[in-house]
Amino acid sequence: MEFHENRAKRPFAIFIWMGKALVRWYRINRTRRILQGMSDEQLKDVGLSRFDM
Repeated sequence: MEFHENRAKRPFAIFIWMGKALVRWYRINRTRRILQGMSDEQLKDVGLSRFDM
């Protein structure tokens, strides 16, 4: 049996999953901060209100 046949297919899959989850959390958090900093008129232009957040 060769080395490449016996090794794990995705040994670092958990790290990839954790990295993607961290990036997703950062984007959601950044979007929330941007929306919270907008005025009511700006939110209305985008089609949102304070109660939608």
